[in-house]
Amino acid sequence: VQLQASGGGLVQLGGFRRLACAASGIIFRINTMGWYRQAPGKQRELVATITSSSATNYADSVRGRFIISRDNIRRTVDLQMNSLKPEDTAVYYCNRELRGTNHWGKGTQVTVSS
Repeated sequence: VQLQASGGGLVQLGGFRRLACAASGIIFRINTMGWYRQAPGKQRELVATITSSSATNYADSVRGRFIISRDNIRRTVDLQMNSLKPEDTAVYYCNRELRGTNHWGKGTQVTVSS
C-alpha cells in the first residue's frame, strides 16, 4: 500500500491550498479515505474523511472551509483548503481505512503565515 501526498507548502493567512493523495496497492473504490493532521506538540487529529459512497465527515474546526473529494478512476483523494488560518499549520497525512485496517502516507507540511 502506498499513499503519496503532495501539495503542501507556505500559504498566507486567508489563502487556499489543495492537497492531493495518490493511492496504489489497494482497491481504492472500497476504502474510506481521509486526511488527518498533526501540529507541533499536539496529537494527530481527523480533518476529513470520505467513504466509498462519498459520504463526508469534517472536523468542526474545518467544516465550511475545507472540502474533501475523491476520484475513483484516478485513485486520488484531494483536500481543498480555503480561508486558511495559522491554526491550520500542521503536517497533513493521507489515510485509508478498510474494515478497521489503516494505512498512512508520509505527511506534507502546510504552514500558514500571518
